[in-house]
Amino acid sequence: MTNAPTTDEATTHPVHGTWEPHPATRWEDAYLSGNGHHGTLMFGEPNDERVIVTHHTLVRPNGAEHARPPRLADELPALQDRLLAGDLTAAESFTDHRPLQWVQPFHPAFQVRLRSAARKHDAHRYHRAVDFTTGETTATRAGRTSRVFVSRADDVIVQQVTLGDTDLEISLDHRLPGAPADLAVGHSAARTADGALLTLRARYPGSDRAYTGTTLVVVTGGRTDLTLPGLRVTGAESVLLLTRVRRHTGELDVTEERRALTGLPPSYDDLLARHLPLHRTAYQRVTLDLRADPAERALSGSELLKRPRSTALLERLFAAGRYHLLSASGLNPPRLTGLWTGDWDTAWSGGFTNDANLNLQTASATAAALPEVTVALASLIYRQADDWRENARTVFGTRGTVAPAHSDGESGLSYHFSREYPLHLWTAGADWLLKPLVDHDETHGTRDPHTAAALAEVALFYEDFLTRTDPDGHLVVVPSYSPENRPANASWGAVDAAMDLSAARHALLTAADHHPAEAARWRALADRLPPHRVNADGALAEWARTGLDDTYDHRHLSHLYAVWPLDEINPYDTPRLAAAAHRALELRGAENDSAHGHLHHALIAARLRDGHRVAHALAQVLDGDFFHASLMSAHYPHRDVYNADAAHTLPAVLIEALVHSTPDRLVLLPALPPALPAGELRGVRTRFGAQVDLSWSPDRATAVIRPTRTHRIEVRTSAGDAEPLDLVAGEDRVLTLGSR
Repeated sequence: MTNAPTTDEATTHPVHGTWEPHPATRWEDAYLSGNGHHGTLMFGEPNDERVIVTHHTLVRPNGAEHARPPRLADELPALQDRLLAGDLTAAESFTDHRPLQWVQPFHPAFQVRLRSAARKHDAHRYHRAVDFTTGETTATRAGRTSRVFVSRADDVIVQQVTLGDTDLEISLDHRLPGAPADLAVGHSAARTADGALLTLRARYPGSDRAYTGTTLVVVTGGRTDLTLPGLRVTGAESVLLLTRVRRHTGELDVTEERRALTGLPPSYDDLLARHLPLHRTAYQRVTLDLRADPAERALSGSELLKRPRSTALLERLFAAGRYHLLSASGLNPPRLTGLWTGDWDTAWSGGFTNDANLNLQTASATAAALPEVTVALASLIYRQADDWRENARTVFGTRGTVAPAHSDGESGLSYHFSREYPLHLWTAGADWLLKPLVDHDETHGTRDPHTAAALAEVALFYEDFLTRTDPDGHLVVVPSYSPENRPANASWGAVDAAMDLSAARHALLTAADHHPAEAARWRALADRLPPHRVNADGALAEWARTGLDDTYDHRHLSHLYAVWPLDEINPYDTPRLAAAAHRALELRGAENDSAHGHLHHALIAARLRDGHRVAHALAQVLDGDFFHASLMSAHYPHRDVYNADAAHTLPAVLIEALVHSTPDRLVLLPALPPALPAGELRGVRTRFGAQVDLSWSPDRATAVIRPTRTHRIEVRTSAGDAEPLDLVAGEDRVLTLGSR
């Protein structure tokens, strides 16, 4: 088995980037770069090139900055009484009657515009590309080349333009779709020793909050003339632009920003060399080769998207998904739009939706060897810990923590809810958000004290919240909410949603594993939760409470949380419940064809060893025209609503179909789609502390396991056969599987 590709191989292999022979006229087709703080979208006509600048902190005040969770704790006992007495609409009155308040919407900062005189030959020999191994986006036309990357080392947007004999006008332009007409914008320009400093200040309407963008322009040769709101470069060989954005309250000391930018090396290549060890190392940890046709691998992205059955397309989308996920993760994990948008009117505020979307986007973080994503998720969680405590105290009157269903990255308070979306009732969010952090610790053989402390607070919440019992003596989760569905014969707020039961059980048992002193108490509490119910259709019921009927046609699959991401229900230890979960998956509709619904379906199917269903769910997305030429995705078919769910989740689906692990089990090829007869997946990490390289063909499969700790595991194949395997740290093991 060969090791990971060399730098030269990865850079030249067409899988590790994408390209187009034409300019991107829509920002949705812009090539993306990012470092988890700043982001860029590179697009535009050859003589009007644009780089939209974004930053994770840019959210527009809309009143949500002052919103608090509803004070409902005193009313909770009465609500519980009514629900347990059979009042199926009781939860609709559990509100302070406020109107729906969206989180502060994410928005772009401005665009760096590079304009030059139109030339006939500029439209010919055009080529734009993005290199996933370096994070660079480039655009080349006769006589001019532009390169952009966002540095992980220096947190700066770096752009170089090689001009030839072309003059250039440079400006910072805030005029993007949806920008408020009363956004207070000011421009300034000042000369420097080597060029100029451009500044754009924008203050939100009716607010003291603002953001400032600063671009240092370093010119090689030629002349620079200030022409507010920008400058004109004449006769130069090249121009280097260094850009940063800062969100702030009141005025920002631009002198400090200038000093920081002028302190950086004024060399594109030097700045790139500082960035590459951080970006390239992360990107190259995992690769997928599906033995695609070399001719198809060489196609442009837009041409490849016209071949939805192409294995070359899956290879490139896998690579692009890991690239975009890495690029969007730093200060925060990815938003609904990753780290990018070209429009101020971002769907669903471009926030973090914690009841499926963020969870799906980060699904591959552990297995795909991107701890940077997990660290970003942890950063978001820990910054909001006090808000989570306030949610528990104010809504439920308990200790501990409750995560919100929506967040803008600033606030973790539960204030986004309505009658149809009573998201303030949802209690499973903290467990789902913490699950990748637990997986990370298992993979690396560590126990992060911050994760342990967060788990303890979730357990404390359940200790205070789970006080009601049913006639059989089981604890009852009441009120209970299954995002974002409702029983066919009841309102949204109900009793004993399957997801809530699994989350409570998992949180209590996981917290017990991390806290021996409280372990007995928390395990006893988990043991008192009711079992899952199988309904009259033979399906795992979405509500374990008898009398609550399922609603099958829905985009969310919350009730199968026990299958994925948990391993509570699986074909090996709980075959009866796994069969019921599979029946529930068969009955589930796609509702509005959301990309996240299809790929959530695929992840669950992979855990249940159904390769045909994985293939069908993938085909719904690939046939549905969900991907832009940028290989960023949309929420709905026909590229409707820019959204990162499909782009970031697809790598997780492919990995889960090929390799699945728990702390004590390795499953090889559990759900291989029939259309992928051969390939190689290298670098996957497992939760028992090993790296796995897997290759397969129609009659044979080989796995090389590289353990970092000594441990006995169980190895299973798609056929379900189990064999014990003793692993010794530092000693590779090679497994060869015969005819499949």
